[in-house]
Amino acid sequence: MTEADTARPPAETVSQEHFIGLYLAKTDPWDVATSWHNRRKYAVTMASLPRERYRSAYEPGCSIGLLTRMLAERCDEILAVDCVDEAVESAREEVRDFPHVRVENAMLPAGLPDATFDLIVLGDLLYYLSAEDLEATLDGLVQRLEPDGDLVSVHFRDQQTGGNHDGLNVHAALAARPGLERRIQHEDEWFLLDVLRRVR
Repeated sequence: MTEADTARPPAETVSQEHFIGLYLAKTDPWDVATSWHNRRKYAVTMASLPRERYRSAYEPGCSIGLLTRMLAERCDEILAVDCVDEAVESAREEVRDFPHVRVENAMLPAGLPDATFDLIVLGDLLYYLSAEDLEATLDGLVQRLEPDGDLVSVHFRDQQTGGNHDGLNVHAALAARPGLERRIQHEDEWFLLDVLRRVR
């Protein structure tokens, strides 16, 4: 039995209060603006987008908006969301020069938008969800991904500790969804990246 078989999602989705506490303690809780690992991850993400331009993108869990700003250069419209007001305000400030980007407060799966997109970008988000919320979120995301649209998923890979519910598990769950076909895959000591296209 592999660690992918034994690792399980959290019993309950990590609470909004938990994330609020992280942002109250530190403006950039994951050091996305200063960490080389995160800057490199964003560069690989952008380089992995199969198309030069997208019509409409959705980025749940946008944090302080650094990747949102990069996506803004290649998308006609973006809806970026986070569940913490402080993160939303920081992201809005980060993309203030891009009027085609909206940043709103929402928590998945309840806050999934009533719209469809040809690009969905998930970064370090899915492993905070309970098994039930993960299923509902993945169902909702696939429903909102337009035919021939791309879903990009990038998540931390815990190779040092091992056995934890991490990018390995959530990417396996995502790749198992009907109607998605993997187009690009990247794995290194820090993260996993998959680009999946909706084929039906």
